[in-house]
Amino acid sequence: MMRRLLALLLVLPVAAFAAGTPGAADCKPGDVPAARYERRNGALTERELAMARTAWKYFENNTQPSGLANAVENYPSSTMWDTASYIAAVVSARELGVVAPAVADQRLAKLLEALNSLAFFRNELPNKVYHTGSLEKVDYANRPGEIGFSALDLGRLLVWLKIVKERYPQHADAVDRFVLRWKFDNVVDPRGMMFGAMLDKDRKLQYVQEGRLGYEEYSAKGFELWGLSTELAARADPYATVPIYCVEVPYDARDPRKYYQHNYVVSESYVLDGIEFDWDLALERGTARRHTHPWMADFAHRVYQAQENRFRATGILTARSEHQLEVEPYFVYDTVFTDGYPWNTITEDGKYLPQFAAVSLKAALGMWVLWRSEYTDRLFEAIASQSDPQRGFHEGLLENGKGPIRAFTANNNGIMLETLLYKAQGKLLKWGPPRQGLWERGFKPPCRAEGGRAC
Repeated sequence: MMRRLLALLLVLPVAAFAAGTPGAADCKPGDVPAARYERRNGALTERELAMARTAWKYFENNTQPSGLANAVENYPSSTMWDTASYIAAVVSARELGVVAPAVADQRLAKLLEALNSLAFFRNELPNKVYHTGSLEKVDYANRPGEIGFSALDLGRLLVWLKIVKERYPQHADAVDRFVLRWKFDNVVDPRGMMFGAMLDKDRKLQYVQEGRLGYEEYSAKGFELWGLSTELAARADPYATVPIYCVEVPYDARDPRKYYQHNYVVSESYVLDGIEFDWDLALERGTARRHTHPWMADFAHRVYQAQENRFRATGILTARSEHQLEVEPYFVYDTVFTDGYPWNTITEDGKYLPQFAAVSLKAALGMWVLWRSEYTDRLFEAIASQSDPQRGFHEGLLENGKGPIRAFTANNNGIMLETLLYKAQGKLLKWGPPRQGLWERGFKPPCRAEGGRAC
C-alpha cells in the first residue's frame, strides 16, 4: 500500500496541482517565473524542527571516535565533500538548537584534530578518500593507498572551514593550522583554473582540469575565500543553452567526447550556492537583497524552472541531483541535462540508467527554501516524511513510483540540515570581525611562473 501511495504522489495528474496551472503548451518561451519567487525565511515550525532532528540522527549514528563521519551509513569512509557536509550538519544542528553549543564545539574540535592529523596525497593536499576509523588514505574501495585529490571537494571543504572560522573564532586557529599545510601550486594554476590530481593505471601522476558549469564556479568560491585567484574557474564561459520545457537551460559547452568529463546539469551546485552565498560573489560582505553574482542566480532560476515546467507538463515531480543508491551501481548523476540529452540519468562512466531517476530529497528541500511556490509546496509534502527517525532521511524517491531509495548519507542529511538553517538565518556565510590569525599572518600566495608571487 505504501508503495502504491508513493506512486500516486509522484505522478498525480497535473490538474490536481492547482486550478488554472498552465500546461507546457501555455508556457512562454524564455519566461522564468522562478526569478520572481520569494525565498522562505523565518523560524522553523515544529514539523521542520523535527526534520532537523531526524537528519541529525544520521550523524549521531555515523560519527567515528576519530572525529570523522561516514559518508554512507555504516561504511567507514569519507571524501572531503562529505566531510564538508558533516561540518555543515554540526553548524546547523548547533544553530537550530538540535544540539547544545558545547556538544557542537566538542564535535568540531575533534573533527579539526582529525583533519590536522591527516597525511596528504604526495604531501600536497588531502587525499580524495580517507578511512573514517583509522584516518588512513584509501581508495574508493576503502583499501589503503593514496589516489589523488579533488579540487571540487576541496573547494566545498574550504567554504565550510571558512564558515566555521567566521562564526566560531574559538576554532579559527585549528582551522588555520589545517589549511596552512595545503600546497596550492597544483590545484589552481596561474590563470585561475582548477585541477585535480589522479594516478593513471600505471600509477603515474596526472593533474587534470576539474569541474563543469555550476560545480566549478561554486567550488572556486571556496578557494577565493582563502585568497586564491580562480579567475578562469569562476567564469561561466564556455557555456551554451538548450531549450527544455520553454526554458533555455545553461550547460557547460566543453565537449564530453573530447575532454572526458560529463557536463552534468543538476540542482545541487546551484542550491548550495544559493544557501551558502545567497548567489553573491564569494567575498561579498553586504546584506542587500540583490544578488551580486547575477548570472549564477539567473542560471539557478532556469535550472529550477525547467523542473517545475516538467511537472506542469507531465505530472512527474522533479528535483534532480546526483544521489546514492542502495543497490549497484550505488551512485548516479540524475540530471536535468547532460551529454546531449535532457533528463539523463547516468553513472560516472556514462551508462544510461533511467530506472534510477528520482526526486532527490536534498534537491527538493533546497528548491523549497529558495523558491516559494505551489510546486515546491508539493515537493515538500512528498519528501518531508521520507525518513527513518532512527537513521535519518532517505536519499530520494524513485520517479517510477517504486518507493524510496533507502540509502542514508552524510551529504543528503547534511545538506538538508543546512537548508533548514538557511530558512532560519538566510545566507550561511556570515562574516565576523576582521582578525589577524595564523592564516592571515602565515599565508603566502602560490609561487607562480606567471602572475602571483614571484618565484
